[in-house]
Amino acid sequence: MEYTFTVNGKEVSTSEDKALLTFLREDMKLKSVKDGCSQGTCGTCTVIIDGRALKACTNKTSKMAGKSVITTEGLSETEREAYVYGFGVTGAVQCGFCTPGMIMSSKALLDKDPNPSEDDIKKALRTNICRCTGYKKIIEGVQLTAAILRGDEKIDSDREAGDDFGVGEAAFRTDVRDKVTGTGLYADDIEMEGMLHASAVRSAYPRARVLDIDFSAALELPGVVAVLTAEDVPNNKVGHIMYDWDVMIAKGDITRFVGDAIALVVAENEEILEEAKALVKVDYEVLEAYTSMEAALAEEAEDIHPGGNICQQRHITRGDIKTAFENSAHIITHKFSTPFTEHAFLEPECSVAFPYKDGVKVFSSDQGTYDIRREISVMLGWDPERVVVENLYIGGAFGGKEDASAQHLAALCAVNLNKPVKVKFSRDESLAFHPKRHPMEAEFTLGCDEEGNLTGLDAEIYFDTGAYASLCGPVLERACTHAVGPYTYQNTDIRGYGVYTNNVPAGAFRGFGVCQTEYALESMLDLLAEKVGISPWEIRYRNAIEPGKVLPNGQIADQSTALKETLEAVKDVYEANRGRAGLACAMKNSGVGVGLPDKGRARLEVQDSKVEVFCGASELGQGSSTVFAQMVAELTGLGRNDIHVHASNTETSPDSGMSSGSRQTLISGEAIRMATEQLVAAMEEVDGDLSQLEGRKFDAEYFEPTDKLGVDKPNPKSHIAYAYATHLVILDEEGKVSDIYAAHDSGKVVNPVSIQGQIEGGVLMGMGYALTEDFKTEDGYVKSKFGTLGLLRSTDIPNIEAIYVEKKDLLDVAYGAKGIGEITTIPTAPAIQNAYYAMDGILRNKLPMEETAYSKPKKVFGNKE
Repeated sequence: MEYTFTVNGKEVSTSEDKALLTFLREDMKLKSVKDGCSQGTCGTCTVIIDGRALKACTNKTSKMAGKSVITTEGLSETEREAYVYGFGVTGAVQCGFCTPGMIMSSKALLDKDPNPSEDDIKKALRTNICRCTGYKKIIEGVQLTAAILRGDEKIDSDREAGDDFGVGEAAFRTDVRDKVTGTGLYADDIEMEGMLHASAVRSAYPRARVLDIDFSAALELPGVVAVLTAEDVPNNKVGHIMYDWDVMIAKGDITRFVGDAIALVVAENEEILEEAKALVKVDYEVLEAYTSMEAALAEEAEDIHPGGNICQQRHITRGDIKTAFENSAHIITHKFSTPFTEHAFLEPECSVAFPYKDGVKVFSSDQGTYDIRREISVMLGWDPERVVVENLYIGGAFGGKEDASAQHLAALCAVNLNKPVKVKFSRDESLAFHPKRHPMEAEFTLGCDEEGNLTGLDAEIYFDTGAYASLCGPVLERACTHAVGPYTYQNTDIRGYGVYTNNVPAGAFRGFGVCQTEYALESMLDLLAEKVGISPWEIRYRNAIEPGKVLPNGQIADQSTALKETLEAVKDVYEANRGRAGLACAMKNSGVGVGLPDKGRARLEVQDSKVEVFCGASELGQGSSTVFAQMVAELTGLGRNDIHVHASNTETSPDSGMSSGSRQTLISGEAIRMATEQLVAAMEEVDGDLSQLEGRKFDAEYFEPTDKLGVDKPNPKSHIAYAYATHLVILDEEGKVSDIYAAHDSGKVVNPVSIQGQIEGGVLMGMGYALTEDFKTEDGYVKSKFGTLGLLRSTDIPNIEAIYVEKKDLLDVAYGAKGIGEITTIPTAPAIQNAYYAMDGILRNKLPMEETAYSKPKKVFGNKE
């Protein structure tokens, strides 16, 4: 039967009854329609069908007969330019993967109501998830777009052209047009002649011995090209830091979690691929799985990895905690528990690999091309230079794309078959595979004197790192070193343990372990304040770090430190809302630090009288590419169109480290500033005429040493810089979050619009962590779907006020910028807990919190006695 309908005004027909998403992407090549979940949940595939915003993944072509379908490619020129400008000026675009779907939902609204209210816009966007922006900037973008289409506002073309594009300007992001129009390419948008598709058959059990793998029936299926197993892998161990992660579980070996790959099936298309995977038969001997830290640490527990079930441990001490507690007026002890948390980036893992020169090239969605290159080269047993890894656009990460996922599997297939191969995770596969935020079980003891001055902290912290190490060591280390908070006491004893279990692995996630421990510490500060008889604001202000004073790790705070200023920024609002307001402070390192060789590298080249910027820093949506261009513009005076920042590519871009640890703006930014100084000196010699510098290259490397953890120094320098923040949460009478004030010291603000979006997105992520997000597992099996993660939507957002504090005395690197990405999430959960404590006097020491207006059952609130 033939199904005929129109797509963007063009009549089309198909005899196949398939998902409209598949038809639009594969048959029509309309790549703006993204596949974020194929479960009707995320909204990235939203299109307009007969005037209604609907999901393309849940509508079949058989139901489209006689209907009209519109995608972002079908916008009129007037609409397209309005959305590009509206979303660009307001900062509504970050990773961009959700953007075309958001635009379709808003267009369906504006077609019916050209002047909608803010609540109308929120309602229209409620089925579209954004994990980056916190929705506020998108709502503002829709409002401005609507005003332009009504004729109430005009497009200022100079804004996108960007002649005023230096540091401190509200610059129009360099990637807005690509992402709004849907023309920017992500890994899943890549098509190549003869490209094959591969996917892993994964373990049916958290812990089982693989007795046999029979893939003969799969190989007999027409269209199946190959089935690879561990026998086909030159080196079967990879890993971000520790090489403990099996590429595939070999026959006779034991699985460690349900995400373990057993076999890799390669087929001509995705339909055949799924059929073939079901034909692979694996025989198991099911073994006892250790799915709690208590079970894994029991004497009778078998080793999940050689050497025992303690993956990593840290012991951090300073001063004399025993004497400090003996001399304390008040001491409190409490236990805290936090869950696994899913990153929920909108773009599932996907990579395309193909033969290239004397090796292989990989289009990759990751957080560090050089680290992915290293893992692939280790697996293949090759010199790293034979592997080229290049970023396209990346649909969010938040720490969840630091580990190799699809990249090494695609490379293995491409090398074995000498053909292009795409490996794309389904959303369920993504949930079951990639590392989450570590669950924590901890006990904290905190003391202070009669005046409320903190005296010491003793803490014992356990992190469930799941089946593989991932970044357990560094995350555990940050959790321990930051557990002390941004205060000035000098007596600590902190013991941290990362435990292997048969759960989904845990690794990097925005906040990098600090979300867990700061939730505990900041919740306890309010309890101490109560004992002393002072306000939560006062106890923080009395203890707050300031320039020249010493942090609990011994580092002397530099001149840019502005924690007290962030507290002052929210004081009046806090005082006006006592009884239903909660505060929390935080600090977060910028850069890797702790003695590791953390270098920023950049190269500028003059080509066709323009400056080409090469820097191996992955752009995840955080805006680093725009920030780098602004840094070049600041010294050269060049406009936006005269500067082009290239995506990270190991063949052309110098290694500038992982996009992690809030490091790229500071560390890579300083390398770019240094290279730009060289360029400016050369420009002065030719009166600014770039044509006379054609072909010239300007390289720079920035490295500032730090001290190793535990070094024998009275005042070690653990990190190049710290950012600081205070969040204030206000509840309404029903106990719902009505307002969040987020005051941040991140040094020099390079792009005010961008930093606001980062803060708003991080705050909403922290709110979800506190109240609604729950990645459910049971006996090692993942029970959550994307739609049941508890992600907050546009109709759930409170009023978020992003406040940035800039001091006159700044760091003398990267124009004084310190980074913003991670710290935005950290103080929100404890501030919410403290707001609830102010209302009812109950300490909520478990996340997501119970007995709130968001929990089931909901709590009905009255005032604390």
